[in-house]
Amino acid sequence: MNDVNPAAVAVPSQQLVQHLAQLTLTKLGSGVVREARIRLFDGLGCGIYGAQMEWGKIIANVAYAEKSQGNATVLGRRDPIAPSRAALCNGTATHGIELDDIVEGAHVHPGSVVMPASLAAAEHCGASGERLLLGMVAGYETMARVGKAIGEAAWGFHITGVAGPVAAAVAAGVVMQLTHDQIMRAVGIACSTAAGIKSFTQGSGGMVKRMHAGRGAEAGVLACLLAQEGFTAPVAAVDGKFGLLEAFGGDKANPACLVENLGKDYAIANVWTKVYPCCGVLHTSAQALKALSDKYKIDPAAIDKIRIGTNRRAVALNGAVSPKETMAAQYSLPFVAGVALSGDPKNPRSFEGNAFDDPTVCGLAQRVELIADPEIEALYPRYATKVEVLLKNGTKYDSKLTDAHGTPADPCSEDEAKEKFRCLAAVSRDDKSIASILGIVERIEKLPNVELLSAALRDIA
Repeated sequence: MNDVNPAAVAVPSQQLVQHLAQLTLTKLGSGVVREARIRLFDGLGCGIYGAQMEWGKIIANVAYAEKSQGNATVLGRRDPIAPSRAALCNGTATHGIELDDIVEGAHVHPGSVVMPASLAAAEHCGASGERLLLGMVAGYETMARVGKAIGEAAWGFHITGVAGPVAAAVAAGVVMQLTHDQIMRAVGIACSTAAGIKSFTQGSGGMVKRMHAGRGAEAGVLACLLAQEGFTAPVAAVDGKFGLLEAFGGDKANPACLVENLGKDYAIANVWTKVYPCCGVLHTSAQALKALSDKYKIDPAAIDKIRIGTNRRAVALNGAVSPKETMAAQYSLPFVAGVALSGDPKNPRSFEGNAFDDPTVCGLAQRVELIADPEIEALYPRYATKVEVLLKNGTKYDSKLTDAHGTPADPCSEDEAKEKFRCLAAVSRDDKSIASILGIVERIEKLPNVELLSAALRDIA
């Protein structure tokens, strides 16, 4: 990877790629490597569960109907497939239950894009477990920095779908050990696939948001395969004229975020492990309301009103009162409040099937008032909340929470992350198979290739 043009290094996107392509596990240190392993099994757990959902099955059925050839694994299936299609399926599945991780401030879900792209690329080229982890570190770093560089102007776009293809291209390129020029060409190809609108937050959300991550993962892998064969694209597609940042971020884009403090810390070590299967903006409210319910043994029938002070984006995007499908429910703050005060907001099944017609949850959702609170708005992009539960007898319980459990400010332990994996993977297979996958991931950097992991994942199909 010594084909770098010295004159181009000053360009932030090229400087970023150059740095990431030269990483080694030794340079990263044991702490970052441990976090990369945690990200791997967290993403796999989300994907294994999501593969059983209707959207996970549909997209895999379509991919297999194409009869594409390859040696990449689709979670929930035994037969291998072409790497880009595996990335599409696994990215969609991993983003399929709103439990995949988040980088705060960047508004992105890196795990559902980077993990599937890295795994597919590693299987395709026979890469070592070390290369798999390096690709994930590079992909997380890229996605976090591109998300932040786009800025706050792109309200109507789902930044995971916009930054995802670029991150997947860098991740796959590092795994495949492409040259610097090839990775930059792959990034240029990937930039032209950036997409994802937030219409899913309004009314009938459908399944398409899940595919934003899948398409991002697929686009990045495909871009690397094309670049490897000589397909070209603009090398300034991220931060050049009419590039990704300008197109989506406009005047609020900040290309300096691509390289600010580069190498001093890594995004993969500062990730939010999601605890609740809903939009991250809603986690503090879910946690605060559940804590009040448990502490004071609140009877849902005794509740007169629930007031939630939140940021203005949540008021605008997350206020649907009567969702009738999983996507809409996972983005509805009133519905999540109803679940938190009457059930288990950690259980994905609280957002499936008959849950939408639960009279207690629906009744509580009708009593929620959302308020754009100036104090909470000042803390944004942290997703703080103020909650009040007013009872019919005049009693009031209230709480303020700045950071949800699982965020870098209140992180999950490694044991909690492993237990999350076990719970999610249990939808598919027995404890022995689940323990086998965890055991492989725990020593992944020592493996000469990822064949053991692939075999274990196919075994749980």
